[in-house]
Amino acid sequence: MTGGGPPRTTTVSAWRPSVPGVAEVFHAHFTEHAYPTHTHDTWALMILNDGAVDFACDRHRHGVTGSDTVVLLPPGVPHDGRTVTASGFRKRVLYLDAGMLPEGLTGRAVDGPVFGDELLRHRIHQLHTALGHPGDAFEAESRLSFIRERLRRHLAALPLPRVPGREANRMAAALRDLLDSRIPSGLSLREAAAVLHAHPTHLIRCFKQTYGLPPHAYLTGRRIERARRLLLDGRRPVEVAASVGFHDQAHLHRHFTRHVGTTPARYAATRGRASR
Repeated sequence: MTGGGPPRTTTVSAWRPSVPGVAEVFHAHFTEHAYPTHTHDTWALMILNDGAVDFACDRHRHGVTGSDTVVLLPPGVPHDGRTVTASGFRKRVLYLDAGMLPEGLTGRAVDGPVFGDELLRHRIHQLHTALGHPGDAFEAESRLSFIRERLRRHLAALPLPRVPGREANRMAAALRDLLDSRIPSGLSLREAAAVLHAHPTHLIRCFKQTYGLPPHAYLTGRRIERARRLLLDGRRPVEVAASVGFHDQAHLHRHFTRHVGTTPARYAATRGRASR
């Protein structure tokens, strides 16, 4: 790699379809990319075309190989991802609005994020195909309805989840709410500690123990989420950088490439160009 950019073999296509409930469609081929630990405010529904992926969800590692499984990652739960073989992997992801599935199923999805369901996988493939054609929005809505129903059935059948530690720490939750309210402007650690009446290092330890990543990494991830949406809306990277809280375009470029696997400009250039 040169210049801190993605490998030449990386290909990415992303767009926002006019289908209620689907925040983003993301297709990618990675050979070297490793996602840092991050969260989404959406459900991430992934299938592989080929290759293998190793990922952690709430600090529990999982492996996915081949094209007969489905991965569902819930909103607000830290996860990462990395390639396993030299050939990498090709994936297709649907980012679904948080309200598409009941919040009460989050814990079950954390404990069982991988489904071996060929029919569900096939239906997701069909939905991706429909989403690649703007005139097929009604078909896409219909297919999404069946997928949503089957996901709920899978999650309801899983055992009751363990009690998540992230819900047990009120201080960490308070800091998370504070960060969510200050995504563009940000705040200093000293200010956060003063607002929450806590020692700075204790605040960091509580947050990392509860959510699996330090507060600064969480805030960066939330800014990247916003940047993705603005780029797909047609905003220029230089405008996006300032509006989501990055120091400048270079600052956005560095973190965006690390999180998404491609540069903001390349990501934005795929807008409206569905990947078949």
